[in-house]
Formats: sequence, structure tokens, C-alpha cells
Amino acid sequence: MSVETLNGTTQLVPADSAFKIRSASIKKFSKDHLTDSLRTMMLSRRLDDKMLTLLKQGRGFFHIGGSGHEAIQVAAGKNMIPRKDWGMLYYRDMSYALTMGMTARELLSAHLSKVTDTSAGRQMPSHFNSKELNIVSVNSALGAQFLPGLGIAQGIKFLGDDEVVYISTGDGGTSEGSFFELLNWATRDKVPAVIVVQDNKYAISVPVQEQTSNKSISKTVQGFANLEIIECDGTDYLQSFAAMEKAVTHARSGKGPALVHAHVVRLLPHSSSDDHRKYRTTEDLEADKVHDPITKLARQMVKAKIATQEEIDALFDEVKKQVDDDTKWCMSQEDPKPEDGVKHVLFEGETQLDYENEEPSGEPIVMVDAINHALYEEMERDERVIVFGEDVAGGKGGVFTATRGLTDAFGNSRCYNAPIAEASIIGTACGLSIKGFKPVPEIQFADYIWPAMQMLRNQVSVLRYRSNNQFANPMVIRVPCGGYIHGGLCHSQNIEATFGHIPGYKIVMPSNAADAKGLLKTAIRGEDPVIYLEHKFLYRQGFARRPEPGKDYLVPIGKASVVREGSDLTIVTYGALVQKALNAAKAYAKKDISIEVIDLRTIVPYDAETVHNSLRKTNRILVLHEDYEFLGFGAEISAQIADACFDHLDAPIARVAAKFAPIGFAAPYEDYILPNDNDVTEAIERLINY
Repeated sequence: MSVETLNGTTQLVPADSAFKIRSASIKKFSKDHLTDSLRTMMLSRRLDDKMLTLLKQGRGFFHIGGSGHEAIQVAAGKNMIPRKDWGMLYYRDMSYALTMGMTARELLSAHLSKVTDTSAGRQMPSHFNSKELNIVSVNSALGAQFLPGLGIAQGIKFLGDDEVVYISTGDGGTSEGSFFELLNWATRDKVPAVIVVQDNKYAISVPVQEQTSNKSISKTVQGFANLEIIECDGTDYLQSFAAMEKAVTHARSGKGPALVHAHVVRLLPHSSSDDHRKYRTTEDLEADKVHDPITKLARQMVKAKIATQEEIDALFDEVKKQVDDDTKWCMSQEDPKPEDGVKHVLFEGETQLDYENEEPSGEPIVMVDAINHALYEEMERDERVIVFGEDVAGGKGGVFTATRGLTDAFGNSRCYNAPIAEASIIGTACGLSIKGFKPVPEIQFADYIWPAMQMLRNQVSVLRYRSNNQFANPMVIRVPCGGYIHGGLCHSQNIEATFGHIPGYKIVMPSNAADAKGLLKTAIRGEDPVIYLEHKFLYRQGFARRPEPGKDYLVPIGKASVVREGSDLTIVTYGALVQKALNAAKAYAKKDISIEVIDLRTIVPYDAETVHNSLRKTNRILVLHEDYEFLGFGAEISAQIADACFDHLDAPIARVAAKFAPIGFAAPYEDYILPNDNDVTEAIERLINY
């Protein structure tokens, strides 16, 4: 990095930059424009100072500032259209948020965790959130905004809207794999995204040369086709404006995404929990002060005789008074009510659906075809429904043919192949749902869902909650799962217990074709993210065939089905093991032992009422599932039974599930590790003879 002088102003520019842009002439701007920009930068800086003071007074818990980043952010906001364009921000973007219309009171309310905070205290400070302004609730997880931002941009292009998405990050965020997934898909599809890297040379304490290939993200990514790369001094407003003007014009014109690499300075430690003197020299810290963006713009305005120093001093005094007044107002506001801390995990309104309004009477159908028909009918019913994933498009129709024919029927914009990148699949679904679509992404095997955990845990499941119900991610994530197919370690996993522990999802697993169709339709028409588990072993099994229901057959999520009534013992199960339970019940009926079988159908929400009512009748219960017994979902079922129905138990609760080991490929391994008929019989014998 070298220091140059441009128009009398010290510049932060790389000596060998091939992407540098010239500064805009100050004559281009009106006095009102420059004064408003400077005021916003001052307001952001003063808010940083005030929040740190409040923190020292014990009136806040955390602060992460944007001091030194103000010029590029205000320049970005001045080139975007408030309430039209979209913002996928990161936690230093306070100046951008202010430029787009968020208020100092809202930001101070977030610092003080008041009800007037747009997240009502659910998020940390500087996690900007505004439905009205299209600023999607910021996530703490580094880079979590990249792929949802891509999804919004895809939705914009699909609809033909004249909008742009601002996707922002620090230099540390460019080390995340999702950053390169974003660039790969965004450049392939030429989406209208402006990606701004605010490079302050440090990812907390790690310098950029230890983070980034070539020591410059601009050089690293120049191999991507259709990517406009612009490098600028992000502390100089005039050069930042020129960079953002070019980037936004490029993206809005349909030519593809633009990346603005803005060199900025971090004038504060990483956060209030950090002391940058531990890893930065005094000389380094002092050198950054030369590049204070507020000082630069004020000096440029005075030199151009656009404003006097007295006017600038008066502007600062005005900002200082506003922040003091706004702080007093915020401190008088109410704290959140404790009981509101569990609100907005799932949709809390009324969804008018007519459940199971017919008796299925069509031709018998296997489960994979029922899923295929449900997708076709829902895509025909609602043009917002889109299907995508690995190998789902065209003649293949997915590795299990569940999506066959959908591309031919609805085009490759509504049923399309995604890159082999599970985080991209779920992340773009997140953005598409924010834009108003009903995405139905497919993860090819449950065993390969784990690269998407950043999106699944930190983005999709909590968006409604953390945004205080301003944003949500209604989508259906189809996931083939389960064993009994000799799939080995990476094609036999069950994942319901893992996701059952994440608030914000509904989780279903049908055991037959009719339920598969009805549950999928209900999930698509709902308002929450649903993990729709499809047991691969059941796809074409004859015992899972059912007469096909009609187009509006809906099965309620959260309601179990008593598939066989009995009086001596209850088996509660789901998925592929429903048939094993029914086989056992039929065998024991010949011995005059009556076994009731409950198919949960839904894991979350769990229908405890149906299970407990059955137990109060039979007084003995076997919990049967395919996932590991240790910390499997059966452990939760057992705990709830013990808590609610202990006095009705005539025998200990029995569990049959998989042994705690990966599922080997060889047939003897799978037969031994997964629950088998002998395991079920032995458990029943223990219960009836207790």
C-alpha cells in the first residue's frame, strides 16, 4: 500500500492497483448533498462515541463501531434508492443504515436494548433491521449475508425488477467459503448485486496479508467472468462516490455484479471487547488518523469554498445535540418484557387451511411419485413456488426422480440446477423467500446437508425471531434421509434430532404416499421453514403405496396419526419404522396382544397429546426410531412421557433405535446397527412380561 496525493488530499491506494477509479469532481455535487453526507458521517461517528460512553456507564453491554468506514458507506447509500434497493449489511454499516433512513433513535435503542429497537432487544447492537427500508436483519455470523443477498438478487432478476442488492463485508469476511460461492453463482447468472469489501487491514487482530491471497481481494477474484472490479480509497468521499456510482450503474444495467474494494481505516478497536494496542503499534494507529474520512471531506469542502470551517463546526454541534437529545429519549423508553423473549419463533397468525378434506381415492401411487405430483400441483397453483438443487432439473429430475418433468412443465427459471454447494442452495432460498418466493430446495442426501449449517442454523431458522417478525423465511427444504439401502456412512444418516434442537423449524417425515403428498402441500402453503424428510427406503415400497389424494388434500403439521388401535401396548414411531411396528402388531394380534401404533408424521411440533392419551389407555409404551438411541428424538419423547404420564406406566419406557456408531456399508453392519425386527420383538417381550 502506498500513500498518494490526489486533488490535495492524502489517498489510500494500492501502488499496483489495476482497478483504481478516479475521484469524482467536487463540483459535481451541490452544497446540500455534501453537507448532508458530512452530517451523516458525523452522526455515525458521534453515535459511536456516545455508545462507548454509555457502555462505560454500565448502560450498554456491547459496541462495535464503524469509525473510519463512514465515507464509503454514505457514498454507497447515496447511490442506492431507499425503500426500493436492498441492503445485506454487516455490523459496521451504521453510516449506510443512516443514509438509507434508519434513525439515531433506532440505533441507540438497539444499543440500550429497548422496545424501540427494531429487533426489540433480540439482537446485539449494530445488527441493523428495517422491513420498510429493505435492510434485512444483520446476522452476527461472519458472511451470513452473502448467499441470502445472492438469493434476493436472483429474485430481482427473475421478476425483472429494477432493483440492486448491496452486499457488504469487511476484509475478514472474504476468507469465508460462502464469499466465493456468492461470486461463483452471481457472476454465472449476472445478478444485480454490488458487493462492497470494506478493507480496514484487520480481521479482529489478523492482518490482511495473513488472511488473503495476493494480499488483495481485488487481485484474488479477478478470474471471475462478468465481475466488474473497482478499487478505491474508501476514506475519501469523492472517490468512494465515483466507485459506487459506477458499480451501481453496472449492476442495475443487467451486466452482472460489481465488487467495490474500498480501502478504509478502523479508528476503533474491533469491538468493545477488544484492545487493538495488543496487536497494533502506536505508529500504525496514528497513521490511520491521517485518513479520517470526516476530516477529509470537511477539508475538501472548505478548500472548494463550499462551506466554511464555522459552518462545519456548527454542523458538528448540531449533531452532538441531536445525539444527546436522542439518548435521553431512548433511556426513557421501556425495556422488553421477559415473556416476549419466546415470541416470533414461528408464525403466530392464523393460516386458513382445510386439512384432510377428502378421503384419498385415486389410483394407488408410490411415495416418490406422490412427492412429484405434489410439487407439480403446487407449482401450477402458485407461481411463487420454485424448485432447485443438485441434478433436479431437466430429464434427470433428481437422483430419485422426485422432480422429473418439472423443468419441462414450468421452465428452467422455476426448476433449475444449483451448483454443488449446499450453503448456496439454502442461502439463496433464504433470499428468494425474503423477496416473496416460496422456494422448495432439495438437498440431495441428508448426509450432505452439513455444509449448509451456517445458513440453516444462523440465518433461516432465526430470521423471523431476530428481526422481530419483520422478515421470515417460509420455505420447504426437501431432504432424502435414512438407511436400509446399503448406503454406508454417507448415504444413511438421520438428522431429525439435530434439527429438532434448533428453534424456528417445523420438521416432518411421512411414512406413506398420501401423507407425503398432504404434508408437502401443507408445508409449501405455510409461513415457516419446514425440513421435509423423505425416507429413501420408502420411495418405491409397495407397503407405502396409497390411493392418491386430490390437489387440495392437506395433512396438518403437528398432528400424529393412530394407524392401528390397540389396548395392551403403544408403539410410537415415524418414517420407515412405521411398517416394522405394524408388522409386529399384526404378529402379536395372533397371540391376543393388542398393540396400538402411532405414526408421529411430524417431529416438530411434537404431538404429545396423542401419545399420552394412548399411553393412558395401554400403560406400556415402546419408542421406536431409526436414528441413534443416544440423544435421539426418542429420548425427548421418553422424557415427556415420564414427566406427564409416570403414574400411568405399568412398565419402564422402552426404546429401540440405532446403535451409537456410523452405519457401515457391508450388509452385516447395517443389519446390526439399525433397528431390526428382532430388536422390536425383544423390546415388546420385555414390556408385556414386566
